[in-house]
Amino acid sequence: MGDVATLQHEECVRLDAEALVALYRDLGPAGADAVLVRALREVTLRLEGLAEPHRIGQWAELSRRARALRAIAEQVGLTTLARVAGDVTTCAALCDAPALEATLARLDRIACRSLAELWDMQGTGG
Repeated sequence: MGDVATLQHEECVRLDAEALVALYRDLGPAGADAVLVRALREVTLRLEGLAEPHRIGQWAELSRRARALRAIAEQVGLTTLARVAGDVTTCAALCDAPALEATLARLDRIACRSLAELWDMQGTGG
């Protein structure tokens, strides 16, 4: 048997700068920082909330939760995270288990990088 290749999953995450600028403009630094901290917590909780319906095969519930995650990501400018959460929604709605597994793994990678980017940005005051 041949060598096994190890794939490196390096994907850039995109943040919607306009959405973030508007947030800081409309709410001021303290208000925007508070919204972003809440969003970081909410995204983390929503990601954790995908595990149970995935584990027991509740595709409709998984799809609903991924849709909610997408909405939160869109609100705070996490463009790539929102797009991949939408992909999870689609895979769950189609009951496509192999695609769902791959897309959930991708969502986890993108979420980690997106949250780190947002956290770094929030820590510097926008």
